[in-house]
Amino acid sequence: MPNRFPTRRVFTTLALAATLAGAAFSAAAQPKALELLNVSYDPTRELYVEFNAAFAKHWKAKTGQDVTIKQSHGGSGKQARSIIDGLDADVATLALAGDTDALHTNGGWVPKDWQKRLPNASSPTNSTTVFLVRKGNPKNIKDWDDLIKPDVSVVIPNPKTSGNGKYSYLAAWGYVIKKGGDDAQAKDFVTKLFKNVPVLDTGGRGATTTFAQREIGDALLTFENEVNLIKKELGDKFDVVYPSTSILAENPISVVDKFAIKHKNQALAQAYVEYHFSEAGQEIAAQHYLRPSVASVANKYKARFRNIELFSVGDVFGSWTKAQKVHFADGALFDQIYQR
Repeated sequence: MPNRFPTRRVFTTLALAATLAGAAFSAAAQPKALELLNVSYDPTRELYVEFNAAFAKHWKAKTGQDVTIKQSHGGSGKQARSIIDGLDADVATLALAGDTDALHTNGGWVPKDWQKRLPNASSPTNSTTVFLVRKGNPKNIKDWDDLIKPDVSVVIPNPKTSGNGKYSYLAAWGYVIKKGGDDAQAKDFVTKLFKNVPVLDTGGRGATTTFAQREIGDALLTFENEVNLIKKELGDKFDVVYPSTSILAENPISVVDKFAIKHKNQALAQAYVEYHFSEAGQEIAAQHYLRPSVASVANKYKARFRNIELFSVGDVFGSWTKAQKVHFADGALFDQIYQR
């Protein structure tokens, strides 16, 4: 008589099928983990360790998805070139709008109107160029004019590869113009300044290492947020000097559309850039000595940031496009100045 009851093998097979089906259902029910690459400039490494952790927690609470945010850092101009050459950045947080503009001009990685997509011309924070000097300020450096004295050595990153370096160069040039000087006088001043620069590192963090750890130079020209980080990490070995006037260093951000579309994470990338303008994101930026753009947070941290006269690139140079062409393109004024 045929066996009318299932064998143990049948039970085992059914149980295995049910287990596999349950696992498949469970896997399908779990939100897919996502990845994002933020390509940024040198002095933001520590900022984004904290910021990315906060955003990942925010995204998990909102969507149930885990997200891994990868960081890439270097000189801002060098980072822009890396994206243009194919580095798969979902988001670019570069040191200046001119480097982000280059992503449009050289391959259409972002749209021409990228600055119109977020508040404050897509710059959630800003900074300025200040001087870091040895403790006690032994060379008595108080303003830009002191940097061109024959016995003063100044550390500045390379303006060809570093947004930090570009801002330092333009801040020095603009100082002369704001005092009533003309372009010929500004060129002479900046020429004297760069004669006092012993080494050109490719990025701001390299320049920091040269000054703070290799102990080269009497003054480091760098962003306000970087000098405060140096003092925090390396102790009370330095003083900060605020010049009489300096440049407004705006910190732009943009989704890199071509790569975000390729990676199918446009919504994640957009949420990430928007989080920079949230109160939580602005708080983190302020704690890392970046000047917030959201009024409520800016007012809260007002005492942290020195109120000095600041001029924008547009005020003195017309636009980043003009500044790049006149000063930093191959064969332009910086190349002429730096030839020795």
